[in-house]
Amino acid sequence: MGYKVVVAGATGNVGREMLNILAERQFPADEVVALASRRSLGTEVSYGDKTLTCKDIEGFDFSGYDIAFFAIGSDATKKYAPIAASQKCVVIDNSSLYRYDPDIPLVVPEVNPEAVDRYTNKFIIANPNCSTAQMVVALKPLHDRARIKRVVVSTYQSVSGTGKEAIDELWNQTKGLYVPGQEVEPKVYPKQIAFNVIPHIDVFLEDGSTKEEWKMVAETKKIVDPAIKVTATCVRVPVFVGHSEAINIEFEDHLDEAEARDILREAPGVMVVDKREAGGYITPIECVGDYATYISRIRQDSTIDNGINLWCVSDNLRKGAALNAVQIAETLGKRCLKKG
Repeated sequence: MGYKVVVAGATGNVGREMLNILAERQFPADEVVALASRRSLGTEVSYGDKTLTCKDIEGFDFSGYDIAFFAIGSDATKKYAPIAASQKCVVIDNSSLYRYDPDIPLVVPEVNPEAVDRYTNKFIIANPNCSTAQMVVALKPLHDRARIKRVVVSTYQSVSGTGKEAIDELWNQTKGLYVPGQEVEPKVYPKQIAFNVIPHIDVFLEDGSTKEEWKMVAETKKIVDPAIKVTATCVRVPVFVGHSEAINIEFEDHLDEAEARDILREAPGVMVVDKREAGGYITPIECVGDYATYISRIRQDSTIDNGINLWCVSDNLRKGAALNAVQIAETLGKRCLKKG
């Protein structure tokens, strides 16, 4: 006997990817329902070799369903997630709405799978920010060995993290630069993204950081260890899919780069590609469509007593969103729901 599953926001980039991954990983579902807003009513989406017709989320009866994947943004989630949860359908939410609620688990299954046990608090589990998800997969096994004191991270985040309109803007701006008179003015981003980098993701806060940077700090503390100090600079780059991060880690104890490499090679969800030669590392274009978080450029930081530098790359639509959500559901099933 399998699960009855709902995917809300099934017409968006992340919702479609959730459906793809549910099929790819053969998640034990007896029934999968695609939900969307009324304007997308009747839109067809793919689920493995099947085609699902989207139903209207407004008024949908979640009773009798086991798990609902939400990829509909914070405003819609605020309206519909409590409805699903009140009907004992476990919501796995991709928005930022519930991530910082102390009663709601924020989960990356390779890092804190035990947190799903608290799903009964509100029948909601939060999926972390895409940039946080891939970073903590790399941090946790190293933290277990040498205790992380401080992390300095710079991100290079693809436009797909903003959504389809951002992908279109990059594509159209790139084409327009080669055709006189067809230049495309920025709409999604405050400045041109084609052939440019923008050190601004989400809104600015009073201390000069952006909310994206704050998310990485708060979520790393909640998922891994509240004692870890994190400082982040988040940058949007002209890449369609795949987030990259340059991470500097300061440990309480000495950790040799060779041992760090060995630890990461054995870590769940991690793939180490680290050759000190041209091309001996992974770039965003190579990680697209893959499940792994790739680690390269592992090396000692000689400027501090116990420091390691590394390069971290992952498909943000997968590990940063849809894959992590499905892995949460798999973990929930094994630890708590016991079906399939």
